[in-house]
Amino acid sequence: MEEQESQQQVSSPAVSAHIASLLKSLAVVPSAAAPAIIDCVLVSSSFSPSALFSLLLEAFAGAAEPLQSNYILSYTSSLCHLIKKTRFQDGSMRQLIWRVFLPLLKYINSDDSELFNQVNGLFCDLVSEIQSWDLLGATLVPFCLRSLGLIIGMPQNEDLAAYKWTTSDVVEQGSDDIALGVLPLQIVSHILMSLLESAMTCREEIQSVGQTLINGGDSLECFINKLTWDLSRLALGVLMQGSEYRSCAMRLLLPVVFSSLSKPSLVTIQVQGSQYSVSRACFSEELWNCCSSLFTLGHLERLDAFSILSLYFSRFYEIEDFELSVDKTTYALNIIAKKEFWEEIRKGLVDKDPFVRKQALYILKIMLRYYSFLESQYGGCCSGNSVMVVENNKINLSSATPSSVSVTKREKWADTEARSLGVGEVCHLGYQDLDSHGRWKVFILLYEMLEEYGTHLVEAAWSHQVSLLFQSRLLISSSSKLFSCEVYESQMENLEAIFSWLAVLWERGFCHENPQVRSLIMDSFLCIDWENLGTYAQKIPTSFVLGPLTQALNDVVHHKDFGIKGVYTSKTIEHGMKFYHEFSRQWTLSDRAAFVRILASVFLSDSFGRAGLMALALCMASAACHSDTHSGSQVCSDAELKSTQSRFLPCSSADLLDSLGIIIERSKQHFNPNYRLKVCAHVLKAASSLINIVEVQLDLLLHFISTVPREFTDHAGSLRVMVRQWLMQSGGTNLQSSDAHLHVLNNLINFPSSFIMQTQTSASVAFDDEDVDLWGREAQRWARVLFLVITEEEHMEAVFMFLQKSSSCLCKRDSCKEWVPIKFLILIFALVEELQVGRSDTGYSSTARFQIDSGISDHFSSLLISIYDKSTETFLPLLEELVSYAKLVSPTFWSHPVVKDMQLPLSVKGKLGGPSQRRLPSAMISRVLQAIFSIRTVASISTWCNDMARGKISDSSFIFLWNFSWKAIRSSTYDSEASEICLAMYEALASVFKAFSTTFTNSHLDFVMEYNKTWLPNGEVTHLLDPLVLTFLHNTNNLLANGQLTRSRRAVLMNWKWVCLDSLLSIPLNVISKGHLKSADSLFSDSTLRSVFVDIVESLENAGESSVLPMLKSVRLVLGLLCSNMIPPIITPHGVTSEMMLQLAQSSWILHINCNKRRVAPIAALISAVLHESLFGDLSMHEMDDNNPGPIKWFIEKLLHDGKRSPRTIRLAALHLTGLWLLYPATIKYYIKELKSLTLYGSVAFDEDFEAELSENHEAQIEVSLLARSPDHEFTEVFINTEMYARASVAALFYKLANFNSMRGEREQKDAVLSGKMFLLELLDSVANEKDLAKELYKKYSGVHRQKVRAWQMICILSHFVEDDIVGKVTSNLHICLYRNNLPAVRQYLETFAIQIYLKFPSLVAEQLVPIFRNYNMRPQALSSYVFIAANVILHESEFAVQRKHLNELLPPIIPLLTSHHHSLRGFTQLLVFHVLCKLWPTMIINGSDVASLEKKCFEELKSYLAENIDCSRLRASMEGLFNGFDPRSSATPTGVFDVQKEGSEFECVPVSLMEQVMDFLNGVREDLRHSIAKDSMIIKNESLTNNGKGMAKRPDGNAEEPHATLKDINLDFQKKITLPKEARSPIDASNEITTSDVEFPKLISDLEKEDQLFGSVLQARNRALDTIRQKQQQFILVASLIDRIPNLAGLARTCEVFKAAGLAIADASILQDKQFQLISVTAGKWVPIIEVPVCSIKVFLENKRQEGFSILGLEQTANSKRLDQYSFPTKTVLVLGREKEGIPVDIIHVLDGCVEIPQLGVIRSLNVHVSGAIALWEYTRQQRQNLS
Repeated sequence: MEEQESQQQVSSPAVSAHIASLLKSLAVVPSAAAPAIIDCVLVSSSFSPSALFSLLLEAFAGAAEPLQSNYILSYTSSLCHLIKKTRFQDGSMRQLIWRVFLPLLKYINSDDSELFNQVNGLFCDLVSEIQSWDLLGATLVPFCLRSLGLIIGMPQNEDLAAYKWTTSDVVEQGSDDIALGVLPLQIVSHILMSLLESAMTCREEIQSVGQTLINGGDSLECFINKLTWDLSRLALGVLMQGSEYRSCAMRLLLPVVFSSLSKPSLVTIQVQGSQYSVSRACFSEELWNCCSSLFTLGHLERLDAFSILSLYFSRFYEIEDFELSVDKTTYALNIIAKKEFWEEIRKGLVDKDPFVRKQALYILKIMLRYYSFLESQYGGCCSGNSVMVVENNKINLSSATPSSVSVTKREKWADTEARSLGVGEVCHLGYQDLDSHGRWKVFILLYEMLEEYGTHLVEAAWSHQVSLLFQSRLLISSSSKLFSCEVYESQMENLEAIFSWLAVLWERGFCHENPQVRSLIMDSFLCIDWENLGTYAQKIPTSFVLGPLTQALNDVVHHKDFGIKGVYTSKTIEHGMKFYHEFSRQWTLSDRAAFVRILASVFLSDSFGRAGLMALALCMASAACHSDTHSGSQVCSDAELKSTQSRFLPCSSADLLDSLGIIIERSKQHFNPNYRLKVCAHVLKAASSLINIVEVQLDLLLHFISTVPREFTDHAGSLRVMVRQWLMQSGGTNLQSSDAHLHVLNNLINFPSSFIMQTQTSASVAFDDEDVDLWGREAQRWARVLFLVITEEEHMEAVFMFLQKSSSCLCKRDSCKEWVPIKFLILIFALVEELQVGRSDTGYSSTARFQIDSGISDHFSSLLISIYDKSTETFLPLLEELVSYAKLVSPTFWSHPVVKDMQLPLSVKGKLGGPSQRRLPSAMISRVLQAIFSIRTVASISTWCNDMARGKISDSSFIFLWNFSWKAIRSSTYDSEASEICLAMYEALASVFKAFSTTFTNSHLDFVMEYNKTWLPNGEVTHLLDPLVLTFLHNTNNLLANGQLTRSRRAVLMNWKWVCLDSLLSIPLNVISKGHLKSADSLFSDSTLRSVFVDIVESLENAGESSVLPMLKSVRLVLGLLCSNMIPPIITPHGVTSEMMLQLAQSSWILHINCNKRRVAPIAALISAVLHESLFGDLSMHEMDDNNPGPIKWFIEKLLHDGKRSPRTIRLAALHLTGLWLLYPATIKYYIKELKSLTLYGSVAFDEDFEAELSENHEAQIEVSLLARSPDHEFTEVFINTEMYARASVAALFYKLANFNSMRGEREQKDAVLSGKMFLLELLDSVANEKDLAKELYKKYSGVHRQKVRAWQMICILSHFVEDDIVGKVTSNLHICLYRNNLPAVRQYLETFAIQIYLKFPSLVAEQLVPIFRNYNMRPQALSSYVFIAANVILHESEFAVQRKHLNELLPPIIPLLTSHHHSLRGFTQLLVFHVLCKLWPTMIINGSDVASLEKKCFEELKSYLAENIDCSRLRASMEGLFNGFDPRSSATPTGVFDVQKEGSEFECVPVSLMEQVMDFLNGVREDLRHSIAKDSMIIKNESLTNNGKGMAKRPDGNAEEPHATLKDINLDFQKKITLPKEARSPIDASNEITTSDVEFPKLISDLEKEDQLFGSVLQARNRALDTIRQKQQQFILVASLIDRIPNLAGLARTCEVFKAAGLAIADASILQDKQFQLISVTAGKWVPIIEVPVCSIKVFLENKRQEGFSILGLEQTANSKRLDQYSFPTKTVLVLGREKEGIPVDIIHVLDGCVEIPQLGVIRSLNVHVSGAIALWEYTRQQRQNLS
């Protein structure tokens, strides 16, 4: 009936108008008023609730315009209100869901969460009130579940779904017009969450009033259970989706599921007739499986997994629910019962992401609180009765509390801070009371220290509590436990578990952002006495050692002392070695090998620096080397052996050897040879300890040893003995040494046959350069190791026999095995090279058979002699066979067949960059290579036999090589293939000419002479080698010019050209040195040498870097030959002219600057070539006739200018030039400016590449040795790799010139003295007049400071050149410089120089020094220097009469300075006068009859006072040995000036001066006095700010007020100031008569009253202004008492004034008068109330402010700090700022109500404290203004 009425009412047109009016009203009224309006409409009209509901539904369906928020809320509220009034609620509710609620969600913007929450809240309230749970289960819930399932792509499981949510189930009868869609995930999740929360709230309300679940209660419980079941399953599915889905699940789905499962009872449902139940334990199991999957994915998934776990624990383990959480049956399935869970917690605590660490720590804290509750409720059921006891005789930790014997200020501060933390709380209980809960408490505390606080706090926590976790072991307890907490207990109940959590702390400390913390934690770990702790080291987790610890050793913070003064170790490395040794002590050999292999793999995966690589090498060696190699029956038990054996996967010797070889290769990137030596030594030590040499294949062994730098294993190498012992297995392994030695030796002896007969890997028999290079390296490795292993001469017999046998068949080889001959040649060549290396190392030759290096043993020396002789005997017949074979294959160079359509190898066609390859067919490349190696081998053996068997070798090989060379240089080809072959011929020719340079004998010279007569057109040739050289140059230049070679191949030919030319030009030197010729004139003519010179100079500018060295060597040889051919050796127009030298200098300089790499050998060759010793004495080469610089001077200027950028250039130039200047002192006058540049030079202090090249590069050693010898080689060698080498060489030069030997001649002596005087006057003029060197204000260690020191150091050396003719100029400049202000490092050299002058010229003392002391306006600093000069002149005068005269003249004017007001001058004078009196007073008494009695008494009293006064004695004690060790004469020598052994001489070799020591002593005493006064003042100031409130004024309510002195009130600063007339200011005398009239006195009173009224009005106006200012101030106080930097305080004061803060608290108000504070604050201090709160009174101040209603906050990053943008500031706020580095101390953090932090997006950890305070104050201001608006 009601429905029919409603239909009739709806059809009425008038009704539509009423409904439209109603909807308009709903659009403008608040939603809360909508029910009242509906009630009014129902009362005032004939509408029934159902009719009005139907009308409103129809109106919503016809709405087309976008709906406003207020309309939606009011409309929804009206419908919900009408449903409550209808009788058929289910039908109306169904229509509301399908026709309004779900469509309405489409109108709501997804970002408008507030509107959605309000609409959803109205709907949930309606559902709760009408209890329509079954209806929701049939309509809305399936629809939302369907949307959720479709979103995540999860099909419905019909057998397990409580609600059927397929499309057919969701579509309702009568609702076919409803278009079913999919709502967004967030909306669907929010609806389901709200429905389940509403249902649970309704259930709680019913239960709270004691009602039973009737009248729909069953449907409510069923609804909750079913929805919980489906939501729990879908939530797990959503968690496995993307990051956005997981975020939605964590925010909406999981919390409500956790709330539903929070009760211990099971959730039971019926599905398809079957009963299912879900509980917290079951869901926890599934949730953990989900998190385990997320942990294995990326970083975001890992972060979400921790968020899920933290949400889980925060919901299930809240304190208030603990009583309900104790369930024995469900605990076993809990997450915490899984070991994987604890492992993930450990990983989370050391994660790089700070949010992950916070989540992991939060979870751990919840667990700790939970078990603490259980322990308190059930009597220790989870911790057991086990206790920790100390092993008294084993513990020795550096981390224990420091003793009181040596406690630093930092340690005292740390101890004080630690006590404020309460870190000693557990200590006070005693070790016997420390249970697992206590250990967890210690762990949490230590971890929070690392996360939150500063360095000193970490140190405090570590020193107080780490021993509680470490110095204990478990006593197994048999106590019963009420709960199954084994997994939790095991985390802190045994050593392995404790060390696993200690490893977390150590790893977190190793990765800390603060380097000081990282260093502290590393020290605390490594400094533990692991050796005396039994098996404790083995309990450390292996994953921690292989991971965090090994990587932490690569941190440079731990190696600050690494590499200092060539010491490549550090304390960290030394302690690390001890730990790794103890860690691997109980392991088997295989386990140590696997461990070292894993350590090497860590190195390969990460980038290790110098110190890290050294630490890794030493630790590997330490872990590998154990004197006791344990087997199962020796030390380890069966269980230990089993666990040890299963510790690592097995590791093969090949893998280990390969990894160790890579480490050695990586060490070569670091250039210092001592560093590489140490790394190689320890890697070899590890290899020899772990690898059985018998188990290693020979090729792997050879390759590994080849990685070791050759200089370490040669005859004088440091590692030769170690390698030999390993190869002979004499270190004691499983096999006997003899068996191992024979095994390796047999393999090496059999290597030649296997090497030569080894088949090719490819089907083709052709080979190329890459194959030859590979075979060559293999043969070289074999030859090197062979000579390491052989111990007897018989060991080489088999090798020599094989060579003889193979050589006889060399010319009979089958063509199908073309690689056999070349492999044989490569093998012989490698063997000869190794013999030559050994001969050069030992110094053995045929002319000095027994002059072998004394460092080699007698047995080994005799063995070498035997091998050398035997090899020579073998090579002599072998040479004939090789010559025959060379004749057979050498025609390849000039009789090659023409190949049409030549196909180049693919490697040549596709070659992009890299070395240039031969452009020949593959078959031709093989033939060419055979020819090259045949010639090269013949030349090599000829050289060896000629030197070792002189007189026994036939000339057949020389004749063959000579004929080959002529045939080669005469061949002329013009096509591309012939040119390429010709290029290969020059490659072979280089080895021939190299052999010529060392093998020419008299018979060879005769043969060449006969050859020239026979084969040359002109017959008789005066100069034997002219035709060969000229023909060679002509043919080579033609080949370069014909255009048949590509650019890269021409560069190769140019390189071979200069190599050949260098060898040819070296022939005369060898011939002359062996006595075959007296001069080189018979070999080369001047015209030929000039032609060569011109050819070289023209090619210099465009030469490649590979050709630089041979070209420059050729230049040097040509110049030497030109000068040696001149008789007498005087430069003539026919020799070397200035024009030629200028052209050479310019071309060579262009070549030098175009070289990208400044190698030592090319630079040294350039210097020795252009600055040739034979030409340096020609003065025309230094200065031209027109006063322009000559070619040598031009080159030197360029060289020294370039040296400012290249340290090695200027060092090599200084070495060569100082040697030349010593030989030719007359040339020094042209280079005064250059000498000054060398003196003031400063650049890179240490060049490791330079030192490495000198030690490793043989060419560099040769070229440096050819430079001119240093004036004092022994002295300058110390500085060769330092920036001081240049000026040390100059100092040695002039010291030698000053002591020139008379044997050099009078002329040279005069030149030496003249040059010294010129240089001295130049330097003195510079230091007196140049802008930089004459500066008085400069910073310590600045560039000006360094230049001043360097200049005066050199002036001290030059003091020996001062003579009567220049002494006046010298002393004039000296006194100018002494009067100026200079730092002590500079002034001590001025004083030394002055002492030298006055000792040399004693007559100047009375003339100059005495008047200076009577100048009473002299600066104190200058007077101190003159006192020092005078005292040393008196003390070091050698003649007694002169000394006494100096004493009488100088001591009287010095005595008054003992009373100087200047403390430094006074103390300095006391010290010096005491030394003078102590030394000379006995002489004065004996010989001083003229001394008056009074004067004598005065001096005696003075001496007694200075000797016995405590302060004077302390001063002398601190200067002990410094003054007595000073010798002015030795201080003016190079060894005295550049003494690196002096204490404190790191800066420019400058020792600590006496004056500097005195000033430091006086400043220290003054600082102690200042601290004492400040401490007393602070005690007095803080008497009013004590904890008990003493000295504080009391309020009427009894509370203590703040002291008035701390808050600077402006009222108190205002004073009443009255200016009286003159008459009033005059003194009043009662006896005088009053002269003013009676009329004037009332006027005076009236004026005073007016002034009082004016003052009152001003005061009232000022008070009103102050009240206005206070009303505008914000209730915000900034506490900055912990800040001590004035710029930050001034900036904060300015910020507080801008934002009207109520006050700024600082530690010391006196800084308001500081000029820097006033400049930055811009008068802000006048307008901001400044509160003086000392640091020790901060807590009292904060407590007082808390009582006044202020909230106390801190701006600090802590684990519980809130983000600044998410925190709502209270109106009354006190904000505490921390120190600039350490932050807020922990004791103050405990006083705070909370902490806020500024969110950061960058890498840098924190902001400046001023900036941070300004940001926080602005955020407070913004929030307050927003609240007001």
